[in-house]
Amino acid sequence: MSQTPTFVTHLECSMTGERYEADQPHNLSKAGKPLLVRYDLDALKAAFSKDVLAGRQFEGLWRYREMLPVRRAENRVSLGEVVTPLIDLPKLAGGAGRLSVKDEGHLPTGSFKARGLVMAVAMAKELGLNHLAMPTNGNAGAALAAYAGRAGQRATVFCPDDTPEINVREIQAQGARVYRVNGLINDCGKIVGDGKAAAGWFDVSTLKEPYRIEGKKTMGLELAEQLGWELPDVIFYPTGGGTGLIGMWKAFAELEAMGWISGKKPRMVAVQATGCAPIVKAYEAGEEHAPLWENAHTVAAGIRVPVAVGDFLILRAVRESGGFAIAIDDDTIMAARDEVAAGEGLLLCPEGAATYAAYRQALADGKVAATDRCVLFNCATGLKYPLPEVTRSIDRHAPIDYAAL
Repeated sequence: MSQTPTFVTHLECSMTGERYEADQPHNLSKAGKPLLVRYDLDALKAAFSKDVLAGRQFEGLWRYREMLPVRRAENRVSLGEVVTPLIDLPKLAGGAGRLSVKDEGHLPTGSFKARGLVMAVAMAKELGLNHLAMPTNGNAGAALAAYAGRAGQRATVFCPDDTPEINVREIQAQGARVYRVNGLINDCGKIVGDGKAAAGWFDVSTLKEPYRIEGKKTMGLELAEQLGWELPDVIFYPTGGGTGLIGMWKAFAELEAMGWISGKKPRMVAVQATGCAPIVKAYEAGEEHAPLWENAHTVAAGIRVPVAVGDFLILRAVRESGGFAIAIDDDTIMAARDEVAAGEGLLLCPEGAATYAAYRQALADGKVAATDRCVLFNCATGLKYPLPEVTRSIDRHAPIDYAAL
């Protein structure tokens, strides 16, 4: 079988630093913490260059393959991933403001979950795993279903019973077996964990395997490349399990070690909803871990994660970067969605809208300046979520008051 250049040396417990052998299936470390993929960055720096990367304009996230864990080219899976656009919001930024949205809704299955699950599925294929299972609030399950189907693998997905209907149907339509559960995502995750031995599936829950982080870190690689290897001042990220925030922080560290970026890295802002804000509570209390959030609820289903296995990694990235954590209430989230849609023509998902609302609040509180270069992450297309009802109509048989229109 053909080898693709990759520089993975080992896996490492994110809490204790204990090393684990690469190229073998792993879930959490012995300490019950996420495993991180480590690379020979000196060798990578010598073998891979910005010029080589620039010659791969149409290869999506696999253009970074030297910086990713899949060794054999035939195990790479793809549904046509694109470099997602960085869209300026000049009217809403106002004055000297520099505000952009990284719009992840352009990816396969319409969300940034495609990044993590394409890597998890590709590595499962490489490691000979044929049945994958996970809990989901919607978009991750859809991405797993799509990529597992593409790779010829079996997928079983558990979702809270109030998961948006379009997500549930999408998961089933793409070949996975999906079950509604009378509980939240952590309850679904318990079913996945408890069923591993009897059902024989491999658990690809958020941060419970090492490779979804590696897929999500491509957001940071893309962003750096799009901005000419100069990072923004602030990144606002909708935070549930936090894989993307952790992954981007990892990407920036690796790029810095390779000499591809230098200087100050972005302040990382974890954005949550007031109805489910365990990371915000832990950040404000100065804690390293975030206990279970009771009675979690929010219209932004993707960030309704009452407890995150990588809580300390999220908090570590936020604090190391000089960032902060902020919670936004549901009414403000939906008002932000409507403001961006009407004002800039960009339909954000509720989780993405939360980042715009957080930006406005942080601006008002003086936590960011109008001159800061800020990037908001919109994690999915707004078309996958319920939209405002339309009530206006015209009776074509009656007189029409055109002046009133």
